[in-house]
Amino acid sequence: MRLQRLIIAAGVAAAALPALADPQLQSWQTKEGARVLFVEAHENAIVDVQLNFDAGNRRDPSGKPGLADLTLGLIDAGTAKMGEEAVRERLTDLAASLSGSADADSASLTLRVLARPEVRDPAVALVADLVAHPAFPEAVLKRERERSIDNLRQRETDPGFLAGRELTRLMYPAHPYGSGARLSADSLKRISREDLLAFWRTYYRPESAVVAIVGDLTRADAQRLAERLLAGLPKGRPAPPALADVPAIVPGQQKVIAHPASQAHVVFGLPLITRHDPDYYALMAGNYVLGGGGFDARLMRELRDKRGLTYGASSMLAPHEKAGPFEVSFSTRKDQAGEALTVARSTIADFVADGPTEAELEQAKANIVGGFPMRFDSNRKLLGYLAVIGWYRLPLTFLSDYPKKVSALTVSDVRDAWRRRIDPARLATVVIGPATLAEQGAKGEPAGQSR
Repeated sequence: MRLQRLIIAAGVAAAALPALADPQLQSWQTKEGARVLFVEAHENAIVDVQLNFDAGNRRDPSGKPGLADLTLGLIDAGTAKMGEEAVRERLTDLAASLSGSADADSASLTLRVLARPEVRDPAVALVADLVAHPAFPEAVLKRERERSIDNLRQRETDPGFLAGRELTRLMYPAHPYGSGARLSADSLKRISREDLLAFWRTYYRPESAVVAIVGDLTRADAQRLAERLLAGLPKGRPAPPALADVPAIVPGQQKVIAHPASQAHVVFGLPLITRHDPDYYALMAGNYVLGGGGFDARLMRELRDKRGLTYGASSMLAPHEKAGPFEVSFSTRKDQAGEALTVARSTIADFVADGPTEAELEQAKANIVGGFPMRFDSNRKLLGYLAVIGWYRLPLTFLSDYPKKVSALTVSDVRDAWRRRIDPARLATVVIGPATLAEQGAKGEPAGQSR
């Protein structure tokens, strides 16, 4: 996205930010209803702020995927009183950085600035003005829309991108989580300045915002900062509708799409895990054993080490508010795609049936728990966790609970969760590369669709 301003004093950017071994989370609500999470960190004279809105890709209107990204991307394109170049110069003068990103559930703006009030306060005021009075200039929209179309066309030459997009279409054919997979040059061309304004009016609401703050300031300073950030936003607009649950997918869908790339790209998946999933920790630990643990994972051992079918295979879980995806992916030679697909399916089925061994689970637990503090060993990393905790209303003890809950898992916990939650026959499969699989040894696999 366009919103990537990184103009921070070199000395500050290079400053090492020590680990916060036991961050003390504070939380409160603003008078408008926004949730604030705050950690005091006085080791460096820096403040990091993340502002989240219910304006992620799931809010794209039907027929206009990409609107959430473009709206966020043009937030810093100026206000009624300040043009795009003036915003850039002001950020430079304040040695501040401002960036943004949108995912399925939310859109966020992240500010990093020096902690001195004479710098911090004007930077916060600038972000507040941008959020409350975006201009969305027509000329900038035209430029960014064309840039998005060019970027999409470039990505469509990547077979890995095509495989992921097709899998998302199979997993979320009509659900808002599939909006990104419905993006096209035509849909981007249909987005107007009026669409951006309407989207901003509807979803950039202070009542549902989450403000995460980490840095060198007091609780009283943080309270004033959060209030200032949201002060200019119109209040009292109706809340958007709740997100629908993700329907069960059609079992065993498979698409085989011919592509001139030398390698075949294979992906499996199904909607599975939420942020409040009762099986969250058992699924996460099991995924580490199956495909998340790098060279020690089962998929790597079966596909790479034993048979030389790939350089790398992995699995991942992406928890959302509603069911986020479980995915497996690897690349292989086109003439080996059928064999690799059969081995991968068998490995998943065996893992679901039998679960991890004691040794595998102990290794997974040691790696997950041992590496967990490294996930928030800087202010910026910790900020991301605060935003997640705030957005999904996770317990304030989440960071201390996580290693304890992983440590307490048993083989039967993991095996039972995977047996109950994952039916290998329901996995959707996409293969990009060979024209068909039937000719390459994938006998007994579901019939593929080719084009």
